[in-house]
Amino acid sequence: MDSNTSLEQVIEQCLKTGINCVAIADHGTIEGALKLKEIAPFKVIIAEEILTPAGEIMGLFLNKTIPSEYSVEETIAQIREQGGLISIPHPFDTLRLSAFKYDWLKKIMDDIDIIEALNARNLSPGGNAMAKNLAQRNGKIMAAGSDAHTQAEIGRAYIEMPDFDTKDQFLKSLAQGKIKGHNSSPFVHFASTHTKLMKRMNQFERGK
Repeated sequence: MDSNTSLEQVIEQCLKTGINCVAIADHGTIEGALKLKEIAPFKVIIAEEILTPAGEIMGLFLNKTIPSEYSVEETIAQIREQGGLISIPHPFDTLRLSAFKYDWLKKIMDDIDIIEALNARNLSPGGNAMAKNLAQRNGKIMAAGSDAHTQAEIGRAYIEMPDFDTKDQFLKSLAQGKIKGHNSSPFVHFASTHTKLMKRMNQFERGK
């Protein structure tokens, strides 16, 4: 919705930066991730950011799209039905309306597998540190995400971890991983906002 980065550009940037595994989590669909997995010369984890009434939940290791129309509990059940993992992206980015609400975090903590402790697009002061603290206090595995909406952002935040082949191995490897990277420039948000507006304008023109 808010990215014009092609699959070929994703592959190019991953190879350029030395990334040999990437989780693709589009908003409300896994179609792009499935297509990338078919052509990428490295591991691709099929994921999705699913919008619930309490904010976004990320499902990993999915095989079909989960619509953003379910309650928190139903979304969790849908992810588990596919054998997927549950991750909470950018939980304390208070400037992002889609950030998962803290009162709900406490309610579903037992269901959470992963908490994103470094999100390169987090604009909230101390947001990433608060997410790291939350994960540590609750014994949750930590992850990092570039949250890339443009080619140049890919690889801004990443994890150095042992190789894996299965979902269970992934969790064990992630627990041993070291979070690396840094925040992207705040100006990247203008690029994705512009892309989103242009797509909406194009849709409006086609609908006339």
